[in-house]
Parts: sequence; structure tokens; C-alpha cells
Amino acid sequence: MAGIGAFWSVSFLLVLVPGADWAYAITAGLRHRSVLPAVGGMLSGYVLLTAVVAAGLATAVAGSPTVLTALTAAGAAYLIWLGATTLARPAAPRAEEGDQGDGSGSLVGRAARGAGISGLNPKALLLFLALLPQFAARDADWPFAAQIVALGLVHTANCAVVYTGVGATARRILGARPAVATAVSRLSGAAMILVGALLLVERLLAQGPTH
Repeated sequence: MAGIGAFWSVSFLLVLVPGADWAYAITAGLRHRSVLPAVGGMLSGYVLLTAVVAAGLATAVAGSPTVLTALTAAGAAYLIWLGATTLARPAAPRAEEGDQGDGSGSLVGRAARGAGISGLNPKALLLFLALLPQFAARDADWPFAAQIVALGLVHTANCAVVYTGVGATARRILGARPAVATAVSRLSGAAMILVGALLLVERLLAQGPTH
């Protein structure tokens, strides 16, 4: 597909922009021995969004203000809750213990949180809806849905590289600086709350006055 190289460049630049995914990767890197479960969860969320777009369901969701508002509210509430819990229990590296002993230390729990961050993010859904089809051709030799899947997997691969690097770098650089690590964790939590609040406000403004 001719546009796959161009899409890879655009996707990679977008992934480099810090957001809720970055915040969670940093928190996971500071809190746990391995960032892979958290990153794997976020990647599974993007795979799910790819499947939604390839199936054509995203168009129906984007065309329904009620459904999109409900999705935005759910995603925003989840980010705000996750940010609040991060502020309440800021992550700090514990090299001698590995993972913390609370429920957030389970592999399933970390993966589920990651999937929620990416899969419930309406901004990501609209990004997939608006961006992916521009790099796929309906008159190509292979099916349009297959092209969407390929592009979605390219974006997911970019996310895998960047988010793994962000989480691992956070732990390596901040591992010997507990005070700084705690401050960065709190900043990440605040960023999640801010992103969630902005998503909710933006969607309410987009609805405009009802007639």
C-alpha cells in the first residue's frame, strides 16, 4: 500500500505527543518492575479500535451524538478516576520489591487499566475514524477493511515502541530519585484528570444548544 509509509510517519509523530497514554506508561514504569503488562493493555485497546473502524461501526458511533456523548463521558470519567487514584497513591520506584502489593500490581489489573485508557478514549476513536481512511484506497487490489487493519497495526506498533520506551526510561532515570519520581507520578495523575475534563467539556460544547 503506497500510503503506509506516509501513515507511519504521521502516526509516529502523533504518538510522540504526550497524553493520557504517556501518563499511564510513566506511572506503570515507576510503580512496577515491568511496564509490559500496562503497555500491552493499551495496545489491546488500539487493536479493538482498529477492529471497530474496520467493521464500519465507528461511523455509526461518530454519527450519533447520544452514543458519542455517552462514550466521551465514560472515557472522561475513567481518566479522571485513574488520575485521582494516582494522585492519592503516587507511584515510586521500589527496585528491591518489584511490584507494589496492592491490587494494581496484578498483571490483569494493569492490562485492564491500559485497555481502558486507550479503548475508552473517544479522541482515539475519532482519530482512527478521521485518519486511517485517508491512507486507504477503496479501489486498491486488496479490501478496504484489510487496509484499515494494516494501518491500525502500524499505529499500534508505533505505540508499542514509544510507550515501552517511555515507561522503561522513566524507571531508569527516576529510579534513584524517589522524590522526583513521586512528583512526576503526581504530574501524570493531574494530566489524566486534565485530559478527562477537557474531553468532557469539549464534547459538551460540541453538542451546542439543543433545539
